[in-house]
Amino acid sequence: MEITSMDDVLNSGWQPDLGDGHYQNPVLYADYSDPDIVCVGDNIYMVASSFNHIPGLPVLHSTDLVNWKIINHVVQRINYPAYDNMQPGKGIWAPSIRYHNGLFWVFYSMPDEGIFMSYTADPAKDWSEPHCIKAVKGWIDPCPFWDDDGRAWLVHAFAYSRSGIKHQLQLCEMAPDATSLLDEGSIIFDGAVSHPTIEGPKMYWRNGWYYIFAPAGGVESGWQTVLRSRQINGPFEARDVLHQGTSKVNGPHQGGWVELKNGECWFMHFQDAAHNGRIVHLQPMRWKHDDWPEIGEKVDDAGPGQPVSVYPKPMTGKEGKSCKPQTTDRFADGRFGLQWQWQANPQRDWIIPSPEGLKLVCRPFGARSLYDTPQLLLQKLSAPQFTVTTRLTPHFNHDGEQSGLIVYGERYGAVSVCRQEGGWALVFDFGWMSDKGVLSQKRTVLSTLIRNEAVFIRAEILQRGVCHFSFRQIETEEWKTVEPQLAISAGKWVGAKIGIYSAASGLDSDAGYSEFSYFEVKRH
Repeated sequence: MEITSMDDVLNSGWQPDLGDGHYQNPVLYADYSDPDIVCVGDNIYMVASSFNHIPGLPVLHSTDLVNWKIINHVVQRINYPAYDNMQPGKGIWAPSIRYHNGLFWVFYSMPDEGIFMSYTADPAKDWSEPHCIKAVKGWIDPCPFWDDDGRAWLVHAFAYSRSGIKHQLQLCEMAPDATSLLDEGSIIFDGAVSHPTIEGPKMYWRNGWYYIFAPAGGVESGWQTVLRSRQINGPFEARDVLHQGTSKVNGPHQGGWVELKNGECWFMHFQDAAHNGRIVHLQPMRWKHDDWPEIGEKVDDAGPGQPVSVYPKPMTGKEGKSCKPQTTDRFADGRFGLQWQWQANPQRDWIIPSPEGLKLVCRPFGARSLYDTPQLLLQKLSAPQFTVTTRLTPHFNHDGEQSGLIVYGERYGAVSVCRQEGGWALVFDFGWMSDKGVLSQKRTVLSTLIRNEAVFIRAEILQRGVCHFSFRQIETEEWKTVEPQLAISAGKWVGAKIGIYSAASGLDSDAGYSEFSYFEVKRH
């Protein structure tokens, strides 16, 4: 479902296109972790990690690297039974996207299951069923490379938590049809001394050199490294090409290089932005006379570049309309848009088909209540400051059923309508997960509702992750503030999310539901 009006586009989310031929970073103020990109003709496609959120592996499209729109997901469900329940931080990690032999290929890892690939002739249409190239724990961040001699290769990194290996990159020969690996691989770079936590490799060929772009130093404070060799299996020499420098952009690294039709080169990467997740920046890129790349703003002739904040837009010759990843949703035809993801594989009985409004059924909570409830329907935070408003009408049949608006992370808060003792109340649920995996929860009753009618709930997201909830039952009355305020936190390897849900304390054949009329996002 598309955003239904231009006002929704202009008023929601972060605006990277300044409208004067320049853009500002980040180009995506949302958690598109581990981005990779490919350019085919006038079209540019990007993929990003999705972890346990389903559908997985979002596909975004652009014609200028600045204005992006969600067009699809590669993975509609994860075909392992464990993912019918929430698996925080697991699932789909660090994909790569390539164009080869008339097809788009996406490779990704699931660190507990193995290396997978999927392909399609059109990224906006159906992707092939994911194929497991190798079942193995701890191999992550795969990137394919098809050489001019007809041989194919796969470079990847390791997750220490699963493999016991760290700081190393490995190269395997791969069947040209990408269905299997032909050997056990060999280590081609060890960064233990000079490039700790090197990972996320992306392999390219240019001007007689094999290049591997790889981040090092860790997510929060690392840098971007480039390796190169005349031989695909090395030895590789290394040069750091992008670091924070005097900018405010911490840990600028892990992304992809793209060359446009006009020969311009650009590099997209993420920055860890706490509760906003890993937001995406666009850097200009140039090639020096000695065949090393320069990325970002040049600081001196010898050292790495640093991120730009404002810069002229790419000269693609395709001046597209200003657009942003979808946020606001009017739930036309009772459906939700591509911006939404569940916490686990969706089940058919979570939604009641409807000609208008989204009807979410009150299915059971997760084992530890809201925190691991799979049917939370969430989307990414889309700007540093914005306001979300939703309208829900409850149709409950049993005590313990509830529906509401939730801001979700390792610390979460939700304002919801709840049926209890045959009546209705508005409640505020607050929970937090400790570093040791202990979940604590608290509930406050905000108001007793006289009528089982529509309720309006609002969340105002402010700088530094402060969230103000408020509510009202009549559209013309003043908003009533919920206390205390919520301090938003990131989730497991992901930024915080915001969304809607219906849940119940028990499993009933005639479960109630709530109808959500809209989900409106307005930037400040």
